[in-house]
Amino acid sequence: MLIGYMRVSKADGSQATDLQRDALIAAGVDPVHLYEDQASGMREDRPGLTSCL
Repeated sequence: MLIGYMRVSKADGSQATDLQRDALIAAGVDPVHLYEDQASGMREDRPGLTSCL
């Protein structure tokens, strides 16, 4: 089973995970197993990463 994790630094909408999502799906990751965070690299609180792990 493949699992994918996507993250963008800005949650203000100026960045999106669309390209990351497309690349992960193209690599064979089932969309059900995709996890996402919109958080600064400085933050340690990343619920998407925690769920992914």
